[in-house]
Amino acid sequence: MPQRSPTACYDTPWKEVLTHAFHAFMQLYFADLCTQIDWSRRPRFLDKELAQAGFGDAPAGRVADKLVAVYLRDGSEQWVLVHIEVQSQRDDALARRVLAYNYRIFEQHGRPVASLVVLADGDPRWRPSEFRIKLLGTTMGITFAIAKLSDYADQTGMLSVSRNPFALVTLAHLYTQRTRQNANDRFAAKWQLTRLLFQRGWSKKRIIVLFKAINWMMTLPVELEERYWRSIRLLERERKMEWITPLEQMFLDKGEKRGIKKGLKQGLEQGLEKGIAIGRGEGAAMLLEQLLTQRFGPLSQTTRRKLSKASLEQLTCWSTAVLHAETLKQVFS
Repeated sequence: MPQRSPTACYDTPWKEVLTHAFHAFMQLYFADLCTQIDWSRRPRFLDKELAQAGFGDAPAGRVADKLVAVYLRDGSEQWVLVHIEVQSQRDDALARRVLAYNYRIFEQHGRPVASLVVLADGDPRWRPSEFRIKLLGTTMGITFAIAKLSDYADQTGMLSVSRNPFALVTLAHLYTQRTRQNANDRFAAKWQLTRLLFQRGWSKKRIIVLFKAINWMMTLPVELEERYWRSIRLLERERKMEWITPLEQMFLDKGEKRGIKKGLKQGLEQGLEKGIAIGRGEGAAMLLEQLLTQRFGPLSQTTRRKLSKASLEQLTCWSTAVLHAETLKQVFS
């Protein structure tokens, strides 16, 4: 009987790549709306405004939300709420939740918001796109644009040759869903996508971002994960290039696997030792801040102040907690 794959992580990979390549996201999933945006003006991610609305941190493994300010071709600035469902079964509360999120931002900041929803579940028939209540001449509700990942299930060939980075994210998500019951099949799919990264001619930054997404999402059992990392090193030597340094590898991995966890712990310890040499733990705080940002996204000013004022003992404790924590809150608790 084939070995089952470990539980996948979806939320963090989507958030990371959304921030890195929002234009590509719009091109692939919302092409008609993409043409209405003035891409000569750089989008701004409004993490602070999203947190103020009360839902900056989504339930683990369920949804990823991003609030982005873009300029339209008519010169006006508009806000776009990107809401991604990554659950494996339908949720009849989704449309109502989109309405609540949209109106909460509008009420908090007095700005209209366009809601774009990516349905990444496994049910091709589930396609909620509105929520409405009509009562005694009163209508309350919302209609929102959706993209359905399962629509790309029979387009894997096109996605494999596409230069859109979200084509690889889509493949990673679809392959992860398909290989829940077979870890060997997931390893093969993960290795296939990893090799594609070397063939695109992308910048090192883009390769690292996409590698993290693939690695976080397509989780493997310990022995296959170790085999995967050995294969990466061989591929690097074949191409005579090292694009993942030991420090970057430490940032890229979730730290849940036996062999990688050891490397992560050693890297943190080395960083802490360097911090001692620099004085007052600044180096350790800097390293931990980088690691937390890579794992959980941009940190708030409050969190950064907490790191800068922490003792070396506190930093060491938090660094150890990173090895197991699934959320930023768990690190500090």
